[in-house]
Amino acid sequence: MLKRLLILLSIIAIGLLVYCVFVENIFSPRLSPKDKAKITLNDLKLEVEYNRPSKRDRNIFGALVPYNKVWRTGANEATTFETNKDLMIDGMVLKKGKYTLWTVPMEDTWKVMFNTRQYQWGVNEKMEPMWDPNFDAIELEVPVQDIEEIVEKFTIAFDNKTGNLKLTLAWDQTLIEIPLNTYPSKP
Repeated sequence: MLKRLLILLSIIAIGLLVYCVFVENIFSPRLSPKDKAKITLNDLKLEVEYNRPSKRDRNIFGALVPYNKVWRTGANEATTFETNKDLMIDGMVLKKGKYTLWTVPMEDTWKVMFNTRQYQWGVNEKMEPMWDPNFDAIELEVPVQDIEEIVEKFTIAFDNKTGNLKLTLAWDQTLIEIPLNTYPSKP
């Protein structure tokens, strides 16, 4: 009896493995792989964790990512932004901590929201953003820059080449920059 049970369980295990490998394709690379952007400047440490969807010959802004609607700012899990120091962003203080990053792409500007709530996933089962505006710590609007080069994979990076720290988001032929300044500490 025990031998038959072990044979049956082995057959089920092999069946599940075959299903996962050939049907669910569990060992293939993700279409939108995870990535991190990090920067350390003196005692300031910033990090963004996000997923990088690809253009793959698709129209992106105004099509795949509609204008005037909240976007999870990447794919899959909600994008997170973490700072170990208070920041000044567009004249507003962003306290040290971990935030989710949400955007509303528009033709000429984007709204950018730093949200205090942590979300397991970026969208619900209806593919609607899980963003709750009641938890926004900061909302600002930044201009869109058109760029000549096509950015195939959605990219978030920190730019400090001029000494003015910026968080940049680029995809397709669109770039936005969010200026980041350290908040002056009290003497």
